[in-house]
Amino acid sequence: MKSGVVAVVGRPNVGKSTLFNKLVGKRLSIVDDTPGVTRDRIYGECEWLNNRFLLVDTGGIEPKSDDIILSQMERQANLAIDSADVIILVTDVRCGVVATDEQVASILLKSGKPVILAVNKCDTVGEPPLEFYEFYNLGLGDPVPVSSVHGHGTGDLLDLVISYLPEENICDEEGEDAIKVAVIGKPNAGKSSLVNRVLGEERMIVSDIAGTTRDATDSLVENEFGKFVFIDTAGLRRKSRVYDRIEKYSSLRARMAVERAEVCVIMIDAVDGFTEQDSKVAGIAHEMGKACIIAVNKWDAVEKDGKTMDSMRKKLMNDFSFMPYAPIIFISAKEGIRIDRLFELIKFVNTQNAMRISTGKLNDVLASATARVQPPSDKGRRLKIFYMTQASTRPPTFVCFVNRADLFHYSYQRYIENQIREVFGLEGTPIRFVIRERESNK
Repeated sequence: MKSGVVAVVGRPNVGKSTLFNKLVGKRLSIVDDTPGVTRDRIYGECEWLNNRFLLVDTGGIEPKSDDIILSQMERQANLAIDSADVIILVTDVRCGVVATDEQVASILLKSGKPVILAVNKCDTVGEPPLEFYEFYNLGLGDPVPVSSVHGHGTGDLLDLVISYLPEENICDEEGEDAIKVAVIGKPNAGKSSLVNRVLGEERMIVSDIAGTTRDATDSLVENEFGKFVFIDTAGLRRKSRVYDRIEKYSSLRARMAVERAEVCVIMIDAVDGFTEQDSKVAGIAHEMGKACIIAVNKWDAVEKDGKTMDSMRKKLMNDFSFMPYAPIIFISAKEGIRIDRLFELIKFVNTQNAMRISTGKLNDVLASATARVQPPSDKGRRLKIFYMTQASTRPPTFVCFVNRADLFHYSYQRYIENQIREVFGLEGTPIRFVIRERESNK
């Protein structure tokens, strides 16, 4: 299986966003005849022949003169060079080769990255128009005729993309039975320092400058605790604060790393304390249903008394109230404090995330819970939960069959969740409920 990031670049109004929408199968990018309508990075997952990659529509061009168009295009090209595995340069057959296309092609050629030249607006099936052959002059190899509106040629284009994408990290083969761990957090929280510590070598660049790590990198670790694949990620910032375009791509790669992982170690800077960025980062892992650990790093740099740890733990439990299941551990990646305990927690929350509970045991807990606290009612109709069964793991997902879905309020769901956790643990993992009405009891 192959994966990676594919950037779609091109001058204004050549049909980048239309092609992007056609490839991802969704209308994610705004399509308009006005140049420069894509003002932010738009991204979507694309799947072709069992390979998945992230497709990114590079926009943000608001031309006022030829010089500005060129400078913006150079920025896009450099962005793609720095951050993408494969680059698709989109041109317009109706306009022919223009000076901007030549300039960008020259920049992309020097990069050494795989570049696919897509000549758009070849809307007729069969032999492309004569103007198509002019694009060989750009020196990017055989152009691919495509129609972003009708979809002609997109299959050939995707075949080429897949041929250039890198194979998934070798750790995926060597560590098939390894626990995949994404180390996530805001910039400069010590993620690379932690990965270096567990590896026992300086594989990641460690710097006080936030944002040193641009990519997500896999490292296989085997020790007395088992086998692990650590995915060190670029720091995740709030989207509105990401001005650097390269960091936009880094954030996307970090999200991809979280998706691939089974356990997420959320790194908090003990010196800075909790920030809104930390909440956003944790929210990504929570929403994706990953097993989570909150690791408070740089604990060695904090002035402490006998109550410091308890005080910070209580504060963090309040700050992360949306994920009360996540255990909190205080570590120092630099000094190696509690790293062994971190490995133990990673193994533990991974098993909790994959736990499967029999329907009989679940319904015993359900019967006890509903007897202790009656389900809510409305206008004489009371909620009845007929039975519950586990549909899937990672995260544990329970289907509840009820008479009235609208009566199963969030507060009562939380109560049932707490009862399940009290009996079965499920520490370190979110729980999902799927509510189904039984038709005969509506």
